[in-house]
Amino acid sequence: MRNILVIEDSPLVLRILEHLFRQEPELQPVFCASLAEAELMLESSARLFFAAIVDLHLPDAPGGESVDLVMRHGLPCIVLSGSYDEQRRDQLLLKGVVDYVLKESQHSYEYAFRLLHRLESNSRVKILVAEDSDATRQYIRHVLAPHRFQLLDARDGDETLRILEQQPDIDLLVVDHSMPGLSGFELVKLLRQKLKRHELIIIGLSADAKGSLSAKFIKHGADDFLRKPFCPEELNCRVISTLERRDLLRALKQAAQFDALTGLNNRRAFYEQALRQLQRAQRDGQRLSAAMIDLDFFKRINDGHGHASGDAALVAFAQAFAEAFPDALVGRLGGEEFALLSTRDAGALAVALDRLRQHCAGLHYAAGAPPLSFSAGVYEGAPDNLEHLLHQADLRLYQAKHRGRGLSVWQPA
Repeated sequence: MRNILVIEDSPLVLRILEHLFRQEPELQPVFCASLAEAELMLESSARLFFAAIVDLHLPDAPGGESVDLVMRHGLPCIVLSGSYDEQRRDQLLLKGVVDYVLKESQHSYEYAFRLLHRLESNSRVKILVAEDSDATRQYIRHVLAPHRFQLLDARDGDETLRILEQQPDIDLLVVDHSMPGLSGFELVKLLRQKLKRHELIIIGLSADAKGSLSAKFIKHGADDFLRKPFCPEELNCRVISTLERRDLLRALKQAAQFDALTGLNNRRAFYEQALRQLQRAQRDGQRLSAAMIDLDFFKRINDGHGHASGDAALVAFAQAFAEAFPDALVGRLGGEEFALLSTRDAGALAVALDRLRQHCAGLHYAAGAPPLSFSAGVYEGAPDNLEHLLHQADLRLYQAKHRGRGLSVWQPA
C-alpha cells in the first residue's frame, strides 16, 4: 500500500481522482483542500507518504507554494495545473518536480497515475549517462533524479564499457555522440553486437545539426535519439516511453513462454527448451529422463468443488512440482497434464516423484476438496528424439492410470 498526498480544492477534479483511486487499491489517497491542511499533515506524517499530486493554484497558495511545501519534505511531486504557462513549466521541471500535467481530460489524470506507478518501478531501473561534458551530465541527472532512477555516470566510451562490464543489470544508456576516444556512435555499434534491445535500451544524444545523424544512430542499434539542447520534459518522455516499450515486450514474452495460471513453462516453451537440452546432452554424452504427469480425478474436483478449486489444485501442484525439481525442466502442457525433463536416472526420478506425491497429499488447496494426487510415467533413454522420450513416458503414465492411479511407473514395460 502506497499513501499518496493529494492537495486539490476543485470538486470536479477531486471526483475524477477519487474514481481513479478506487481502481488502484494499492494506492491510498489522503486529500487536503488547502495549503494549511497540507502543512499540518506533512508536519506530522510526511514520512508516511510515497508521493504527492499537487494543484499549482490554491486559494491560500496562488503562487505554487503547495509545490514548494511538498518538495521541502522530499516527496516526488506531480503538479496539476488548469492553465499552461511554458515559462512556469520549465521552472517547475528544473526545480525537480516529476512532471507538469494540464487538467485537460481524463487522459491527463490517467497519465498522472501512470507516473505514480512508474515512480515505484523506476527505483529498480539503472540508467548510465555517458557524456563528456560535466554541465550536460549534471543537467541530465537533475532532470531524471525526481523519477527515482538509479543514476550512474561515465565520461567517455572506455569508462562506459567498464561500468557496463561491472554492472550488467544496467537498463538504459544515455550516450553522447561526440566523446573523446570511443565515440558514442562506435559505442552503440559495439554494444549491439553483444546486447539485444531488451537487454539494454540506448538513447543517443548529439548537438550536431545533421538530420541524418539520428537515423544513423537508430539504424545501428539505438532505440531513440535526442538533439541537444533539449527540454527536461522531452528527455523524461523519451526515457519513460522506451522503458514502457521494453516492459511491454517483456510482458508479451512472458505471456508467450509461461502458463498464465501456474507460472510454469507452457507447452511451446517446454518443447523449445527441451530441444536445446537434448542438444547439450548429445554433445556431453548424457542420457535423459522424461516424465509425464497427470493430476488424478481432476474432473471430479472441477465438477464437485467448482473450477476455482480446480485452478487452486493446479497452482498448488505447480508450485510444489517446481520446488521439488529446481534443476529440471518442468512445464504445464495443458489442462492437468505436466511434463519434466531431467539428467537424473529414471529410478531416482521416480523416487523423487513419490516424495512429491506424499507432500501433495498434505496440501490444502480448497475447502472440502479431496487430497491432491497424481500419476506419473518415467522413461530414461538416449537423447536422440524428444518425441520418443515423451511418448515412452506417456505410455508408462497410461500404465500408472490403468493400475489404479496415485503411483509412478518407470520400469520397462
